[in-house]
Amino acid sequence: PLMDAVFKGVFSGLVLAVLVGPVFFTLIQTSIERGFKSGVYVAVGISLSDALCIAIAYMGISLINTPDFRVYLSYIGGGILLAFGAYYLFVKARRPVVYNPEHIEVQKPFQLMAKGFVINGFNPMVLFFWIGTIGVATAQLGYTTHGKAATFFCSIVATVFTTDVIKAKLSDKLRMLLTAQTMKIMNLLVGLVMFGFGLKLIIFH
Repeated sequence: PLMDAVFKGVFSGLVLAVLVGPVFFTLIQTSIERGFKSGVYVAVGISLSDALCIAIAYMGISLINTPDFRVYLSYIGGGILLAFGAYYLFVKARRPVVYNPEHIEVQKPFQLMAKGFVINGFNPMVLFFWIGTIGVATAQLGYTTHGKAATFFCSIVATVFTTDVIKAKLSDKLRMLLTAQTMKIMNLLVGLVMFGFGLKLIIFH
């Protein structure tokens, strides 16, 4: 039944939501620095990239789940994360911070969505996660019809998006407690995390 696919999709989405990676820190940092609305736009970008990864993996799982493809994607994704990490470490964290929690500057929605889309979508581990999830859904759960599979994956994406919005709201609440120095430290932390994940992807692909 379809409700079974919904429940299993929600459970899988909750598991994915608690994983800590570059996109987790990006969402938290953006929500704290630029407010709840900005965090939601980043969450939209994350969900769009998840949906695209699902479509790519579902339609071409036999073509993309190859060693050569994994290596190339690891290099590309690792390079993008290194670039973001370097930006946070050597540009954003060194820039003088004028932090006023009462006044926030919201970036354009497209820029924020693109940020979430790129950091999530070009992380090879995300695509590999969806390849594995699709394998489980078809082989073990028996979701071989498009209707059941679509219900399962939509439930996962909806759950992840909902939890991302909750994370953005909680992070927004923290904004009033932070100082300019704390924001600088947080930018350093985000840069180190992204740089570390990028190096890991390139070295241990």
